[in-house]
Amino acid sequence: MDTVFEPVFLVVIGFLAGVINTLAGGGSLFTLPALIFLGLPPQVANGTNRIAIVVQSLSGKLGYRSKGISSFPFTVYLGISACFGAYLGAQIAMDLDGSIFNKILAIIMIIVGMLLLLRRKNIDLDLPERLTGKYLVWSLLGFFIIGIYGGFINAGIGIVIMLFLNRFNQMNLVKTNATKVAVVFIYSLVALLIFALNDAVDWKMGAFMAVGTSLGAWWASRWSVKKGDRVIRYAMLITLFIMAVKLWFFE
Repeated sequence: MDTVFEPVFLVVIGFLAGVINTLAGGGSLFTLPALIFLGLPPQVANGTNRIAIVVQSLSGKLGYRSKGISSFPFTVYLGISACFGAYLGAQIAMDLDGSIFNKILAIIMIIVGMLLLLRRKNIDLDLPERLTGKYLVWSLLGFFIIGIYGGFINAGIGIVIMLFLNRFNQMNLVKTNATKVAVVFIYSLVALLIFALNDAVDWKMGAFMAVGTSLGAWWASRWSVKKGDRVIRYAMLITLFIMAVKLWFFE
């Protein structure tokens, strides 16, 4: 792609991913294939994508904090547990053959795309939260496993985290989202560090994409409409199918 238009393309893709993350979730399923299509090796695309994830998660974390919404210290416990998993996941991603990674990504894109299409709204529970005792222990184990996937590829992980916190820990939707972005920010820093230490990050491309995701999340959170969620899901499913075919058959 022309170097003049590449930054614009990255910002636009990042913007769309930010909107998708806000309305439906799964923005990394947009940004990661886009980076591969721009010529980055799978491992470098995976590492570069972490910049946008870290920036967007930090933005969301600060936004919720400014409104006084927090689940501290529960969030920190989950974040630390997820960090150990993210370390393992990032190492696996670094050691995996690029062609195999592309095929795994293609499969994940189809599966998560279908989940996004069929997913019902989360139930806004009004029950006592379950954050201590055996629920804390199981949550730590669950987020260690979530961290492994997050460190490996992260695509679509927000859906899993929200379901876990909403159904198992009985958090309401606001605290679920606040906890999600905080935990993702914590373990994504570890994953980004692993990729950076292995020279698998393109900081310039990642910065342009991060600008786009931040703008997209900001816009969608203020201007989203009721029908926007469904429209985004259908459009995303079609796009994901096309990208998945490209990744599987045309490396």
